[in-house]
Amino acid sequence: MRARVLANGPLRILMLGHFSVDMYAGVLPVLYPLLIGRFQLDLKTLGLVALAYSGGSSVSQPFFGLIADRWGTRFTGAALAWTAVLFSIVGFAPTFPALLALAGLAGIGSGAFHPMGAVTASVVIDERYRNAAMSLYTSAGTFGVALGPLVGALLLAALGLHGTALMIAPGLIAAVSLLRVMRRPDFPALRRRVGEASASGPVATGVLAVIVGVMMLRSWTIFGLQSFIPTWYAAMGYGPEFYGPLATVLVLANAIGAVGAGTLADRIGRKTVIVASALFSVPTILVFAQFPGPWAFLTAAAIGLLGASTAPLRLVLAQQVMAGRAGFASGLILGLGFVTGAIGIPIMGAIGDQYGLQDAMRALALVGAFAALLAFWLPSEDRVRQIVARRTARPKVAAQVGTLG
Repeated sequence: MRARVLANGPLRILMLGHFSVDMYAGVLPVLYPLLIGRFQLDLKTLGLVALAYSGGSSVSQPFFGLIADRWGTRFTGAALAWTAVLFSIVGFAPTFPALLALAGLAGIGSGAFHPMGAVTASVVIDERYRNAAMSLYTSAGTFGVALGPLVGALLLAALGLHGTALMIAPGLIAAVSLLRVMRRPDFPALRRRVGEASASGPVATGVLAVIVGVMMLRSWTIFGLQSFIPTWYAAMGYGPEFYGPLATVLVLANAIGAVGAGTLADRIGRKTVIVASALFSVPTILVFAQFPGPWAFLTAAAIGLLGASTAPLRLVLAQQVMAGRAGFASGLILGLGFVTGAIGIPIMGAIGDQYGLQDAMRALALVGAFAALLAFWLPSEDRVRQIVARRTARPKVAAQVGTLG
């Protein structure tokens, strides 16, 4: 099945773009120990850097999703280039306010890419392998986040904060590739399908609220772990050669889990996979927080496999529930997930300032428990089909009336 999915040329190019844009999010936490020394920051203030980047991305995503629904996704490559250029000069920020501004502007480019990329992927993938294909597309971004700490550790060890200048290369290479492919007249994402945005049936707001809630809580948990692993282990005396690979293991396991979760969901259903992964994540987070050190590589891998690996399934679910408005659905789900994770980082930093980062890590298990409880209310496959039928019934009737007339 994976071989058939990966034979899709346009999807491979989109995966390259997703890999590149998400690599910047992976590099960002590795900058934190250096930023603390340069600008004399506490943990709560340091969290504002993540909030600026993720907030700029998340707040803008629904807006760019609407643009994708109305005018298409031809600006996907330009959004990636924007992020690459702005992130490359983050390490040269002369003041902390300038740093926040650069991080926020770079995040807006990421906010434009994500809904446009998700909409384009939903168009080019084969309907028979929708869950598996979207999981592969999403996992490409996760692999980028996973590689980010390693790349960041190498560049910062060699060049300090100015090493961000070299981060312009991967984004621009991927942006040029995207722009070249998407200019082809046969590229399917640029052909607006008749009636694609015409579904006017009622939106199942209750179902959508549950999907959004699960995404928000899961994002809070994963973002918190990713952001503070380097700072927590640096405070315990570990160097970048330890906490860089540890952060990578967490995210890399997430990417591997996403591929497996997509394939499994095509066989046994999305809800079963999402609920099970959420439940098992809670004790795993507690063990990770309780036993730092070399054993953390095993528990971090387990968290990654169980953690955000079902995010692609929730994205596909939202796109189906809001049939006809895939761009807005993608922007809403991804955006709110990002912003909740971003808001949770300063909160976690405040807990770390007051009680220590180990207790802040333990607190994330409570957030994960609420996500597991909420996941039980997600719709089954049959329920999703009923919702899609209601969303698309009215446009079909209208089309029949027009034909008869």
